[in-house]
Amino acid sequence: MTTPLKEQHCKPLPKGSPALVLDEAQDKLSQLHDDWTLDRDTPALVRSFRFKDFYQTVAFVNAVAWIANRQDHHPDLEVSYNRCTVHFTTHSVGGLSDNDFICAARVDALEAGNG
Repeated sequence: MTTPLKEQHCKPLPKGSPALVLDEAQDKLSQLHDDWTLDRDTPALVRSFRFKDFYQTVAFVNAVAWIANRQDHHPDLEVSYNRCTVHFTTHSVGGLSDNDFICAARVDALEAGNG
């Protein structure tokens, strides 16, 4: 049985490690919340979150930062008053890696209240 993404841990990926191919990324995407999308141009895994106010947005950003630091895999974040857009990509491989999907699953778990 495969370990759920949210229970896996990111691994260091040296420059030149292979990125996931599209079929692999699509398979992993199916394990995440439906609002995650693949930006094939970047490539990146992207999702926007909406909140009631700035305080809740910043609390979410801080929680994502905590996950990112624990996993040593850091997203790009776009933050406004009541919205945060999260972009995961693995720069060292020039595309997507398992690490992006692991962190996205952990953010999903955070939102569900069991992260």
